[in-house]
Amino acid sequence: MNNPLGILEDDQDAPRFLISDLCAYLESYLSPDHIREVYRAYLFGAEAHVGQHRKTGEPYIYHPVAVARILADMRMDYKCLMAAILHDVIEDTPTAKEQLADTFDAEIAELVDGVSKLSKIDFNSQAEAQAASLRKMLLAMTKDIRVILIKLADRLHNMRTLGVMKPEKSRRIAKETLDIFAPIANRLGINSMRLELEELGFAAYWPMRYRALKSAVTDARGHHRELVENVESVIRARIEQEDMRGQVFGRQKHLYSIYKKMLKKKVSFSEVVDVFAFRIVVDLVDTCYRVLGAVHNLYKPMPGRFKDYIAIPKANGYQSLHTVLFGPQGIPIEIQIRTEEMDKLAESGIAAHWMYKTGEASGQWVKSRASDWLQNLLEMQQGVGDSVEFLEHVKVDLFPDEVYVFTPRGRIMVLPKGSTVVDFAYSVHTDVGNTCVAARVDRRLVPLRTRLHNGQTVEIINSETAGPSPAWLNFVVTGKARANIRSYLKNLKTQEAVNLGRRLLERELSLLSLTLDQVDPERIDQILSEFRLEQPDDLLAGIALGNHMPMLLARRLAGEELAPQSNESTPQQEIPAGSLAIKGTEGMVVNFAKCCRPIPDDAIVGVFNPGKGIVIHRQGCPNLGDYKKHGHKWIEAEWEADVAGEFATMIRVESGNQRGVLASVASVISQQGSNIEHVGSEERDGLSSTLVFVITVKNRKHLAKILRHVRSLPSIMRINRIK
Repeated sequence: MNNPLGILEDDQDAPRFLISDLCAYLESYLSPDHIREVYRAYLFGAEAHVGQHRKTGEPYIYHPVAVARILADMRMDYKCLMAAILHDVIEDTPTAKEQLADTFDAEIAELVDGVSKLSKIDFNSQAEAQAASLRKMLLAMTKDIRVILIKLADRLHNMRTLGVMKPEKSRRIAKETLDIFAPIANRLGINSMRLELEELGFAAYWPMRYRALKSAVTDARGHHRELVENVESVIRARIEQEDMRGQVFGRQKHLYSIYKKMLKKKVSFSEVVDVFAFRIVVDLVDTCYRVLGAVHNLYKPMPGRFKDYIAIPKANGYQSLHTVLFGPQGIPIEIQIRTEEMDKLAESGIAAHWMYKTGEASGQWVKSRASDWLQNLLEMQQGVGDSVEFLEHVKVDLFPDEVYVFTPRGRIMVLPKGSTVVDFAYSVHTDVGNTCVAARVDRRLVPLRTRLHNGQTVEIINSETAGPSPAWLNFVVTGKARANIRSYLKNLKTQEAVNLGRRLLERELSLLSLTLDQVDPERIDQILSEFRLEQPDDLLAGIALGNHMPMLLARRLAGEELAPQSNESTPQQEIPAGSLAIKGTEGMVVNFAKCCRPIPDDAIVGVFNPGKGIVIHRQGCPNLGDYKKHGHKWIEAEWEADVAGEFATMIRVESGNQRGVLASVASVISQQGSNIEHVGSEERDGLSSTLVFVITVKNRKHLAKILRHVRSLPSIMRINRIK
């Protein structure tokens, strides 16, 4: 089969790994009873997948067995291997989670379900579906880390056989691998799996770049093969001369690492310094530092390129000494020095907890670091909205180019490079982050946006009355900080609205000699049901946001009908001219819509408009269409029986194009006791013209009288009120 990637041929042409091969391999570390359980899972999976084939044409069951083999190389327990063999039965066959629990046990069913995608839910986009499935898997991982180990092994085997996919799908899977799965493997310290995922992803996503870089690296290493062999033998001889035991390995720099360094530093291939690398593996930690001194005496160290990850391990638990030396011919070479136990942990990470019982202390260290990250995932999950936002926060935490700082008590905190004081505060505790107001870095007061550097000691200054600022989102870099700030601000906005709504409603209730606590709960429940709200806080927030009027609600909560109420203590003449009898809303601000200019005796409707009070429209006003979606904002309104005052309205007059028409019409309007506020003229043709007047009237009868007298003029062709 033709393979455009150029790195998968061996895997595709190799003999298939069968269940018999797996069982034989498992004899090296599992008991016969456990191997029989693994075989039982194989029989179940083979029957469930019967008739299914992969894109390669092979029976589908070959894939789960290959995934189990990858995990067997990591010395995973038998239940993890069983779940690996069964990992696709829920997603790709009619098998239900409950059936797995009955046939095997709940633990295996949970592992398989954690790896399965959310295929039975409809999503708006492929990205949303992907994010939701990854969110489900990551949260399952917080309960059992083996979920992600199975998924990583599944992705690794899929990447090994990616050449059969269409180019566009191949690139999509490769990008997801580089963005999510390789960084997760790195975060969990599984270096061997991370490197292979990166190389395969690089080859599939940028095939031409991969081939060009591979060719350049091959040429460079070919030209310096003798140099590399010479350096290796010289280092080995120096270690023996100093009476130390250790193994020296010439290590090839991986292509994706070279490519990322070229991008990051914007340099050409010839300028990438540490293409040549060596690893020295010794027996004791003390020997690591002695070997470091020996190689520094052998070759001159490059200033600023020494890192001690033994004293201060990386966030994923990785430990080693790193140094860069000026080798023969001035060629820089990278040296890594570590113990055998550190080397095993560097390759297997969190999986070392199962692999090496003799390294229990180091395994627990790695497991503790992984647990810290998983706890951060749980905290982010509680503070975010949709799955896409959650995945964004996770991606931020998956690329931690670390910086190491100290608390005032000497505790080491590992943060992503570029982290600020606020990121540090949230890494200590969510409450510390929410209430931080300032900080001291190395005993000096600094702003919260200050970026931290290796070795600094950070002390957070808190205030119980303080809270996160939206401006913090502009400079924080950790997913935990970003998620908690957003969550706090969302809750704060809601709570502020509730408090404001409560104050508005309490003020209106006080005019009725009531408090909210004295209101009959049944009346509150009735209103909540009417507005389809779940709790009183939703109603109070709606008041603050202008969705409900506090005056109306106060009257209803007090048990009053929404009909106009007369007040015997208020003389009728004290009602201001032009006042409206609007059901249940006396005392509120009232405005008249200029779009339809209502006048007394018109059929009217009130609309509650936040910031304007009640706006009165004529029934049938075209602009009311926008409010029909919000029926709860409509208010029944009617005019007072003896309403007084003058109200503006508009009329259109069409007349013959004769001299003096405007003066004649204006004279008639004035004679009928009306003022003209505005007049406009538009000449339609040579024979007629249109005049538009804004006039004041007392009511509809007054307007009708004006229209009748204007219409009697000999030159008038048509007159009407503008709606």
